[in-house]
Amino acid sequence: MNRALLKKLVLLWLGWAVILLAFQHWAVMRLNIEGPDKVLDWTAGETYPGAQLKKYYLSDLFMNAQVAWDSEYYLSIAVGGYDDPKVQAVAGDYGWQNQHFCTPGNDEDCYSLNYAYFPLYPLSTRALSAILNALALGLSPVAAATLAGVLVSLLGTLGAMIGLCCLSLPLLGEEGSLRAVFFMLVFPSGFFLGQVYTEGLFLGLTFGALACMQERKWGWAALLAALATWTRPGGAILLLPFAITWWRDHSWKMEWQQALLRGLAALAPALSYGVWALTPLAARFHFVEEHYFGRGFLALGQSFERWQQAYQSLFTAADAQTVFYYSLEFGALLLGAAGCIFLLRKAPALAWYGLAVLGFVFTSGSAQGMLRYVLALPGLFTLLAYWGRKPGFDRLWTLLSILLMGMEVLLFTFNFWVA
Repeated sequence: MNRALLKKLVLLWLGWAVILLAFQHWAVMRLNIEGPDKVLDWTAGETYPGAQLKKYYLSDLFMNAQVAWDSEYYLSIAVGGYDDPKVQAVAGDYGWQNQHFCTPGNDEDCYSLNYAYFPLYPLSTRALSAILNALALGLSPVAAATLAGVLVSLLGTLGAMIGLCCLSLPLLGEEGSLRAVFFMLVFPSGFFLGQVYTEGLFLGLTFGALACMQERKWGWAALLAALATWTRPGGAILLLPFAITWWRDHSWKMEWQQALLRGLAALAPALSYGVWALTPLAARFHFVEEHYFGRGFLALGQSFERWQQAYQSLFTAADAQTVFYYSLEFGALLLGAAGCIFLLRKAPALAWYGLAVLGFVFTSGSAQGMLRYVLALPGLFTLLAYWGRKPGFDRLWTLLSILLMGMEVLLFTFNFWVA
């Protein structure tokens, strides 16, 4: 990538970050949207007035617009560790018929909800917040962690922009690749890239790993893939595009040392996931995910039932908010799948990676969050940028996407459910 293109990306990133954070600040100054949010059957109980103030890590006023929902757990791990007693925990006999909660550190056989989250993002936040504290800025521990979390997300987003630009450059040229990056930033859920959430860091590492793989820089690809796997479990899916590329290159015909090194690099996502699986974090992760959040790997029966209910709600839901929510969820899935299919001939490794990600999240046992999860699909933004060669589509999609993102970021800012 030449310096001129990199400069354009950096300036776009900086301007986007300033505008996004300023918009959230202005929204709080001008509006006061109060819950409960009844978009789904469970959201009202989490969004009644004052609900966020009862959660220690979501009540600090500093940059409070950038934290909601899962931000609580990332900040808790960064400040107090996985067994932080300030976060809810479930007992070993927890179930929907026996909702037995406990206090980490005080009760035995107790699993903090923090264990549902992989370590790299909160630990990166902790490291950066330690630097901020050393600068004596006068911030509370939670405020320093919030600022650090946003900075980690934003730096990751810059990496994601560079990675996506490199991935789409051979397909779309410089103008098209910049358009793909822009469409990622203004996608309806693109604001998550600048919040205390893992999206920014995860996309930076995964798109960076895929870009290095595309350039056959296997050492960097392996490192970034390993870090992505320790950020979110979906990072392990990078094994698929790595293996496809290794096979299509006929790597086994090279000298055995080179073939072996490339093979080990291609296996980096699986190896890093294996290392994590050997730690105590893994068993606790699976317990909390299954028993509290109701998610699992290839939960086909449960997933089919939930998605069937979601589809039926498009036509039978009494609340129009629910219909709108699921319309975005299904729309995101269809667009994501279309982007993957678009790349099947042009970049098969990226296409199959995207389809595997879609399959992974679609069969997790829960029919929600797809608008956010499709951000990890490079094919989605490549397809939108390809269609964007037509000025009419470019302008109309930009208008639609920004309007939807504005609405979604308002909902997030006032602690309503988005994705």
